[in-house]
Amino acid sequence: MPDTPAKSHGRKSISASLQPRDLMDLNPRLAVAWRAQIITLFPDAFPGVLGQSLTGKALKDGLWQLDMIDLRSFGTGKHRNVDDTPAGGGAGMVLRPDVMGRAIDHARASAPKDAPLIYLSPRGAPLTQAKAQTLAEAPGVTLICGRFEGLDQRVIDHYDIEEISLGDFVLTGGELAAQVLIDATVRLLPGVLGNDASAQEESFSNGLLEHPHYTRPAEWKGHAIPPVLLSGNHGKVAEWQQAQSEDLTRTRRPDLWQAYIEAKGDKK
Repeated sequence: MPDTPAKSHGRKSISASLQPRDLMDLNPRLAVAWRAQIITLFPDAFPGVLGQSLTGKALKDGLWQLDMIDLRSFGTGKHRNVDDTPAGGGAGMVLRPDVMGRAIDHARASAPKDAPLIYLSPRGAPLTQAKAQTLAEAPGVTLICGRFEGLDQRVIDHYDIEEISLGDFVLTGGELAAQVLIDATVRLLPGVLGNDASAQEESFSNGLLEHPHYTRPAEWKGHAIPPVLLSGNHGKVAEWQQAQSEDLTRTRRPDLWQAYIEAKGDKK
């Protein structure tokens, strides 16, 4: 067990009680909030940008909760070591299985039931809008932020950890990736965006890239808003938006376009 409790971000609901409350409770549990647990060497990196804008407001309002688990607290020896040299040689260091195992066991002891365990890794399956929606429908998630050369494979195998990637590139650690995954997920929680239609009309929600957007002034530096958007004909506007989405997807993302065409064929 760590010497200091894990940090928690989020609002604790208050209600009348005949029993005295512990005013120094550093890790209150919100009964219905979607909860993200983060295992990291840098807990102070959170909430980061997640504490701003809509996700930050939702955090304060108790729509979701963020629990930080400091991996260093589970380290070995006097200096709380968390890594060691790779077996077989090679550059860099590898996160130790015994250290990470203790951190995971600690996290899972209080994790929401059925919350997935995910390791942010460039080897993982790509994060998609569909995956974010699936995570939003879960009670929460436990995320492992890697460092150095990565995590001992035995940990991944033992806990059957799911690996997720942001793309074909490498970061210095998983903290930024974790924040991206959380942002993509939390914004899909009921009540976060305010207008649920916003999420339904975004890129990838229907398999296509989103159509262009315009606002006032009607003309800017010689560029005018497409007349159809000012026509008041909602049917024509919808047709224009659909056509724009299809053209953009066909041009910029042939892979998405092919999948979209195949999906349409299956529905016929």
